Amino acid sequence: MTAASTDGEQEADFWALAEPMLARAGVSRSTMMGLPCLRIDGRFFASFDRRAGDLLVKLPEARVDRLVASGRAHSFAPAGRRFREWAAVGRTRRRSWPALLDEALAFVASQPSPTKHR
Repeated sequence: MTAASTDGEQEADFWALAEPMLARAGVSRSTMMGLPCLRIDGRFFASFDRRAGDLLVKLPEARVDRLVASGRAHSFAPAGRRFREWAAVGRTRRRSWPALLDEALAFVASQPSPTKHR
């Protein structure tokens, strides 16, 4: 198996887990910083980091801190800037991905929609 096929298979695994979510009202496929992602009502809640093979999920900052402290995730810090509400969960923790996707969707869906300025 080549590295390219492994990367493609990992992304395919992400989309296989995401597929049932796409049937929910407001959930759609998109891209974020060039990465494949999921949105709810236009707001990002999950993504897949092709370089690292990590699931990226948006969660409350305190939850991210707990996941990182426990070793179940690491900080998502592209270009050295930490995104406080984003956890990167490695492939070795793949069994936790479905629950984390659900948790991220619920978190972002519960947030008030940003108001548009006129």
